[in-house]
Amino acid sequence: MKLKELDAPGYERVVLASDDATGLRSIIAIHSTKLGPAAGGCRMFNYENIDAAETDALRLAKGMTYKNAAASLPLGGGKSVIIADPRKDKTPELMQAFGKFVNELAGTYYTAEDVGISVEDIAEAAKFTSYAAGLSDGPFGSGDPSPVTARGVFLCMQVAAKYGLGTNDLKGKTVAVQGLGHVGMHLCAHLHEAGAKLVATDINATAIEEASSRFGARIVDPDAIYGVEADIFAPCAMGASISPGSIPQLKAKVVAGAANNQLADENCGQLLADRGILYAPDYVVNGGGIINVAAEILKISEQAWVEEKVIRLADTTDQILSQATTTHALPHIVADQWVDNILAKA
Repeated sequence: MKLKELDAPGYERVVLASDDATGLRSIIAIHSTKLGPAAGGCRMFNYENIDAAETDALRLAKGMTYKNAAASLPLGGGKSVIIADPRKDKTPELMQAFGKFVNELAGTYYTAEDVGISVEDIAEAAKFTSYAAGLSDGPFGSGDPSPVTARGVFLCMQVAAKYGLGTNDLKGKTVAVQGLGHVGMHLCAHLHEAGAKLVATDINATAIEEASSRFGARIVDPDAIYGVEADIFAPCAMGASISPGSIPQLKAKVVAGAANNQLADENCGQLLADRGILYAPDYVVNGGGIINVAAEILKISEQAWVEEKVIRLADTTDQILSQATTTHALPHIVADQWVDNILAKA
């Protein structure tokens, strides 16, 4: 395996690994270890090139610094990406090589599941590193973090609805869910149970059929999801979906979802506000999964610890949106300042 250090100002370490035997091409980006070892999942995606993969890894790693701090976890921010098609290129050997790559960083970075990576995949990586979490077995195995992520999103969405819709009761409200992966599907279950009406989209035909049959979701094409008549828009797929191109199409009053890095750029927060759309900061809302993983990393077996931390995400969202409303500030700016204060004291 060949390792190459990449230059990324503002980041503690960024490393590219390549392994000819397994076809592994992977980047691990460590943004900050101020609060503790960096932690963040591994994403497998068929990136167009190395530059695109590095850009995504850097954005995600910084997001994890802010997510972990906002969740009051003693963990820094990092992320890994594997450049491959998870449907065609994934093999046990490739994941084992990735585990060896993680191990080379000697505990400065912990990995777990993200888009394109399953519990079974992480188990293969864990054969060659002790710095992998999200395992289904072992004394502190936390398993798939998706259900916990979805629960946190649901609780924070209720808070956002209080500020953006005037009520935290989602019964009868229409929620447009963009992305029906593990988190998106679990979120749909919470929303359905709460009596919400669902409009959903995905490129996976099986997921679409499940959402329609289980939850009565109305299915629309991926490009049409932005313009549907909805109270809440929930991005639960890849990042940067809230963009100058998509924002004019939105008819929802609230944006709250599970995706990372939802705003395509800093100006998008203002563009949402200009249209009277409330944005619930993504890295606060979607922190449930890393809380679940953190319990494993920190060797905490009490489920009550996870539940308390997840409930606290909703409290933090409430405080951020309250401050934003009172001071007429943008919610994502308030959230960033909140975390910057935490990091400054570390």
